[in-house]
Amino acid sequence: MKPKITLEYCPKCHWLLRSAWLAQELLTTFEAELGEVGLRPSEIAGSFKVLLNEEVIFDRKREGHFPEIKELKQLVRDLIAPEKSLGHSDRK
Repeated sequence: MKPKITLEYCPKCHWLLRSAWLAQELLTTFEAELGEVGLRPSEIAGSFKVLLNEEVIFDRKREGHFPEIKELKQLVRDLIAPEKSLGHSDRK
Protein backbone atom coordinates (compact mmCIF):
# COMPACT_ATOMS: atom_id res chain seq x y z
CA MET A 1 0.00 0.00 0.00
CA LYS A 2 1.36 3.43 -0.98
CA PRO A 3 1.81 6.20 1.61
CA LYS A 4 -0.88 8.81 2.29
CA ILE A 5 -0.18 12.49 2.92
CA THR A 6 -2.77 14.60 4.73
CA LEU A 7 -2.61 18.38 4.87
CA GLU A 8 -4.54 19.56 7.92
CA TYR A 9 -5.30 23.29 7.76
CA CYS A 10 -7.24 25.97 9.63
CA PRO A 11 -10.31 26.94 7.57
CA LYS A 12 -10.87 30.05 9.73
CA CYS A 13 -7.42 31.26 8.65
CA HIS A 14 -8.36 30.68 4.97
CA TRP A 15 -5.48 28.27 4.35
CA LEU A 16 -7.41 26.00 1.98
CA LEU A 17 -5.84 27.45 -1.19
CA ARG A 18 -2.32 27.14 0.23
CA SER A 19 -3.07 23.55 1.23
CA ALA A 20 -4.54 22.70 -2.18
CA TRP A 21 -1.48 24.14 -3.93
CA LEU A 22 0.89 22.13 -1.71
CA ALA A 23 -1.19 19.00 -2.37
CA GLN A 24 -0.97 19.59 -6.12
CA GLU A 25 2.81 20.02 -5.93
CA LEU A 26 3.23 16.82 -3.92
CA LEU A 27 0.99 14.84 -6.28
CA THR A 28 2.89 16.11 -9.30
CA THR A 29 6.29 15.30 -7.79
CA PHE A 30 5.39 11.96 -6.18
CA GLU A 31 2.65 10.63 -8.47
CA ALA A 32 4.23 7.16 -8.60
CA GLU A 33 5.16 7.02 -4.90
CA LEU A 34 2.03 8.36 -3.17
CA GLY A 35 -1.31 6.61 -2.92
CA GLU A 36 -3.21 9.70 -1.82
CA VAL A 37 -2.92 13.33 -0.79
CA GLY A 38 -5.85 14.63 1.21
CA LEU A 39 -7.03 17.90 2.70
CA ARG A 40 -8.53 17.97 6.18
CA PRO A 41 -9.99 21.06 7.88
CA SER A 42 -8.75 21.38 11.45
CA GLU A 43 -10.89 22.36 14.40
CA ILE A 44 -7.85 23.99 16.04
CA ALA A 45 -7.43 27.67 15.15
CA GLY A 46 -4.11 28.43 13.46
CA SER A 47 -3.27 24.79 12.90
CA PHE A 48 -1.37 23.63 9.83
CA LYS A 49 0.11 20.14 9.85
CA VAL A 50 1.43 17.69 7.30
CA LEU A 51 0.86 14.04 8.16
CA LEU A 52 2.33 10.93 6.58
CA ASN A 53 0.08 7.94 7.26
CA GLU A 54 -1.46 9.92 10.16
CA GLU A 55 1.93 10.71 11.76
CA VAL A 56 2.77 14.43 11.97
CA ILE A 57 5.89 15.19 9.92
CA PHE A 58 5.50 18.99 9.89
CA ASP A 59 3.67 21.27 12.30
CA ARG A 60 3.57 25.01 11.60
CA LYS A 61 3.35 25.88 15.30
CA ARG A 62 6.28 23.64 16.23
CA GLU A 63 8.48 24.80 13.33
CA GLY A 64 7.45 28.48 13.57
CA HIS A 65 6.69 28.84 9.85
CA PHE A 66 4.87 27.33 6.89
CA PRO A 67 6.91 24.84 4.90
CA GLU A 68 8.48 26.13 1.72
CA ILE A 69 7.62 23.79 -1.14
CA LYS A 70 11.28 22.81 -1.56
CA GLU A 71 11.52 21.98 2.16
CA LEU A 72 8.30 19.95 2.07
CA LYS A 73 9.27 17.99 -1.04
CA GLN A 74 12.66 17.14 0.48
CA LEU A 75 11.03 16.05 3.74
CA VAL A 76 8.50 13.82 1.98
CA ARG A 77 11.15 12.42 -0.39
CA ASP A 78 13.47 11.56 2.49
CA LEU A 79 10.66 9.59 4.16
CA ILE A 80 9.05 7.78 1.21
CA ALA A 81 11.60 7.68 -1.64
CA PRO A 82 15.11 8.62 -0.44
CA GLU A 83 16.68 7.61 -3.77
CA LYS A 84 14.46 9.96 -5.81
CA SER A 85 16.07 13.03 -7.36
CA LEU A 86 14.11 16.24 -7.02
CA GLY A 87 16.05 18.02 -9.75
CA HIS A 88 16.22 21.77 -9.06
CA SER A 89 14.60 21.28 -5.64
CA ASP A 90 17.73 19.44 -4.52
CA ARG A 91 19.99 22.42 -5.21
CA LYS A 92 21.13 24.48 -2.25
